[in-house]
Amino acid sequence: MKPGDVEAFRDCIATGGLALFPSDTVYGLATEPESEEGVRRLYELKGRPPPRPCAVMFFDRDEALATLAELGPRTRAALQRLLPGPVTLVLPNPLRLYPLACGPRPERLGIRVPELAGALEPLGATGRPVLQSSANRSGGADARRLEDVDPGVRAGADVRLDAGELAGTPSTVVDLASYEEDGGFEVLREGALPAARIAAEL
Repeated sequence: MKPGDVEAFRDCIATGGLALFPSDTVYGLATEPESEEGVRRLYELKGRPPPRPCAVMFFDRDEALATLAELGPRTRAALQRLLPGPVTLVLPNPLRLYPLACGPRPERLGIRVPELAGALEPLGATGRPVLQSSANRSGGADARRLEDVDPGVRAGADVRLDAGELAGTPSTVVDLASYEEDGGFEVLREGALPAARIAAEL
């Protein structure tokens, strides 16, 4: 990434803009989680049905844990074992945080905390969570390079950050909504983090 990219990304998110950015898995689209206009644009650009949920990405695990202060000790310990990393965790959301990200089930919230290493390390200075989804048309292929992003999606973003070629496998999605009560979990989508590794950690 170039000097000034993080500031441009942060300013874009702060004003409800739409940013195309690299994560530890694939390229994504991000906006301010509380911006109805930003979220509407993200869904329209992807052609994604609005009822489908997105995830909220934090760039610091401690910030995520502080924001989700209502989580129980077992779930918090699971977050500390699995994050940061290429995993999306679906958590109980009793306070109904970030309703624009939750789709039809506001009692559940998906979160990400990426592993920021190498070219991605500057994103740690972002300083605010974002609502994010992969930078593709709904149902389309995930992009491991900026030039792989659908031209219409690329053109529709207000800011575009390039970190070269990424791993290219989307995050593993794990449902921890009942983990606090009974230790149960479900891998909803196996991706960059193997299901066996999830099971070993949980």
